[in-house]
Amino acid sequence: MLKKRIIPCLDIANGKVVKGVNFVDLVDVGDPVEIAKRYEQQCADEVVFLDITATYENRDIIYDLIRRAARELSIPLAIGGGIRTVDDFRKILSCGADKVTINSSAVANPNLILKASEEFGKQCVVVAIDGKLLDNQYKVFVEGGRKNTGLDLVEWAKKCETLGAGEILLTSMDGDGTQNGYDIAMTNAVCNSVNIPVIASGGCGSIDDIIDVFRKTNCDAALVASLFHYAMATVSDVKIQMERSDIPCRILMD
Repeated sequence: MLKKRIIPCLDIANGKVVKGVNFVDLVDVGDPVEIAKRYEQQCADEVVFLDITATYENRDIIYDLIRRAARELSIPLAIGGGIRTVDDFRKILSCGADKVTINSSAVANPNLILKASEEFGKQCVVVAIDGKLLDNQYKVFVEGGRKNTGLDLVEWAKKCETLGAGEILLTSMDGDGTQNGYDIAMTNAVCNSVNIPVIASGGCGSIDDIIDVFRKTNCDAALVASLFHYAMATVSDVKIQMERSDIPCRILMD
């Protein structure tokens, strides 16, 4: 059985890690690279940097930060925010990142998924999907959760897979930052519709929430932010509990 991954997510604005609730009320929680290094020491499997205001503010990509992180980290690094073209993929990967995450630009130009996967391989292409339940239907939002695209979430996830996405990073906007647990129903809806890895995101408030999402869905990884950023638990704490719960994971050996 494949090992389940724990992936700390660092939402970045103005070069600092921030955390909010339902995508708003952002609070600065520290330097991205220093925080990522701490999580690596705790046995994180990967780390994600999401520049959450880059698309909305139409800014350039955080290349200097990517280079610095790639120099100082040995675990896989995924970058998202402000990516619009295949050339952006090329530049980010050349800075040392392992994966590129696209969201708004994938919706605006689905062919970007296809072109990027053809040139760099599916393993480099992660499509982030921000979903919200409206009138009993899961809809796709873009621009940092500011715009409802009207797209059906499950159908969009299936299309992303067809176009060449290697992974889906699925975030529940209703759960984001609330610490009320992952959206099990939304996660299952996507996991049961695609054959590529799905990363569950949005709402983690305890180690039990992580155990819950792995037990109740077929997701391949759990994205975690508040739980780690606010020192309520460490990655190591999570891995120990996963092992005790018979959930396969990578454990750092002494």
